[in-house]
Amino acid sequence: MATANEAPARRTPPAATAQLFSLALKREGRLLLQMGIGKPLIAQAMLLAEEHGTTVEEELLASGEINEAIYFEALAERLGLDFVPGIDPNRVQDIAGLDTQIIRPEMLRVHHASRPPTTVIVPSLSRLEETAALLERTPTLRQSLAVSTPSVMRNAAWQAGRLRRVTATTRALFETTPLHSARITFWGKQGFYAGIMLCALIGAVITLPIISLLILHIVLTLFYLANFSVRLYALGCAFLQERSTPKARAEAGPAGPVPVYSVLVALYKEKSVAAQLIEALDRLDWPRSRLDIKLICEEDDEETIAALRALPLAPEYEIVLVPVHLPRTKPKALSYALPGVRGTFVTVYDAEDRPHPGQLREAHAAFMAAPERVICLQAPLIVTNARQSWLSALFAVEYAGLFRGLLPMLSLTGLPLPLGGTSNHFRTAQLQRIGGWDPYNMTEDADLGMRLHRLGYRSRVIFKPTFEEAPVTLPVWLGQRTRWFKGWLQTWLVLMRKPAQFCRETGWPSFAVFQILIAGMLVSSLCHPIIIGFLLYLTWLMFQHSTHVDGSLAFWLFLCDIVNLFGSYAVFIALGRNRMGARERRAVGMRWAFVPFYWLIMSLAAWKALLELQTNPFSWNKTPHVPVNETRRTRTNSLDTVANSNVAE
Repeated sequence: MATANEAPARRTPPAATAQLFSLALKREGRLLLQMGIGKPLIAQAMLLAEEHGTTVEEELLASGEINEAIYFEALAERLGLDFVPGIDPNRVQDIAGLDTQIIRPEMLRVHHASRPPTTVIVPSLSRLEETAALLERTPTLRQSLAVSTPSVMRNAAWQAGRLRRVTATTRALFETTPLHSARITFWGKQGFYAGIMLCALIGAVITLPIISLLILHIVLTLFYLANFSVRLYALGCAFLQERSTPKARAEAGPAGPVPVYSVLVALYKEKSVAAQLIEALDRLDWPRSRLDIKLICEEDDEETIAALRALPLAPEYEIVLVPVHLPRTKPKALSYALPGVRGTFVTVYDAEDRPHPGQLREAHAAFMAAPERVICLQAPLIVTNARQSWLSALFAVEYAGLFRGLLPMLSLTGLPLPLGGTSNHFRTAQLQRIGGWDPYNMTEDADLGMRLHRLGYRSRVIFKPTFEEAPVTLPVWLGQRTRWFKGWLQTWLVLMRKPAQFCRETGWPSFAVFQILIAGMLVSSLCHPIIIGFLLYLTWLMFQHSTHVDGSLAFWLFLCDIVNLFGSYAVFIALGRNRMGARERRAVGMRWAFVPFYWLIMSLAAWKALLELQTNPFSWNKTPHVPVNETRRTRTNSLDTVANSNVAE
């Protein structure tokens, strides 16, 4: 098995003879030979085309052995047409059907100021003889035709429709299904009810302080108990899985040709990790001719764009420039690129990610084996810099418990998955049908996971991980976590616009789990200092009365606070460490003891998010990234087995 830092071995095509090739492949081979391309290169391309279900031309271009511009210039010369090395997007009209040319570039109309328009085509080798015969019959066509490359035509189409496309991207979900969009923070009477509840709470605290605090205490106790119970159940499932015989997992998809797989990576101010990203994506075990990798950049992010263009990008890469337009968020960038996705399946990675080379293979196999309504797969995220600080250590524990403990449990029980922001794999057609990502939601992943569930689709988990780095300093951690909490608040408000309808769409179990996981997490984070205050107060009362707390209610609340607080800490640590390998646990060391402080700063992030939701709801707190050093690269080599051995079935 290839590790995360080892390039997968190139798949060697099966031995074949000329008799095994189709007539179409043989014809392509003869034409390429006439163009002066060497026999060994053609033979290798023919073998790959036979294996992948592609054409010899596609395999040659994907191999990087021939230059795209030189190749299409040779085709233009063979047809007797002019070759256009570049197309000015300002001379291309943004007409209906233009977006088809960013998926399959074939023909583009280019206008000129002083002469008739030119139709620029991308000829294919399979139809070259047919095109040549047409030009022989109607030689006047040569005056209005020219040849260019697929990448030049695709770039012109992207640029010509950029303003219309970015406007549509930011409006589409809100205009088609406004109920699912976070563009309006408080929908309908939500703001009114929130104001009423806040005023009522303040009034009750002023007029009936003891009763109000008692009711608040009981409500918080119930939320904490519910959250604790769900995670305790996930921990129990993890222990049972460890003692059961692991099921065999499909490592490879069905034999035969594979579909095009698209990869989307949204980058902003990521110059420092550009080379690391390309290195990681180059290791993906998928035929290069069937890969469609889009690096999505804000068009004013000149440093990142320059860093990417300075790298030797293979033909499967495409840099997509997003026009400057509010909101400036990752989901807007992803949704902008979605109409240009060529793959049957599409996955999302972050700029700092190092996905396991076999992750696409596993996802494809899982999709092929799953029912059609399973349209999303979530791969686990593993933090590799737990040694750097107590923050990154606890982040690693948190991620292990979430992605390798809680989400697999939710997947097994058919409950909704609040997705992670990276390493989600989708069926492209269904993702486009439900509107893609919400440009206005700060946790577009959790929102999308809940939305697809309420629309009748399902998500599952896979096991080959993606490796990434956690923040190591408090300001960076706090900015990222504030954005997450703000997004979870948005998601809760969106889904609770019509609670009864939401409950009917998802069912009572899913509705209840959503309230526990999202609302419970928000409430418990906001009120964590209050729970600590209640516990300290009841402890003080107990000491005041020597041996016991006065009154049975106070005693049971004290007992619940003990279970809630220390039980929540314990299950947080146990669930994460249970899902970790021995090397990961050694990296964390004893820093799990800082969990109480970790939860307190989580509360600070939650309160900051609550303030930002009102004052600056769509600001994206950018998390800076740095390249992984060689020491952690080496350590990562042994972590790729963690997902295969320590993840719940």
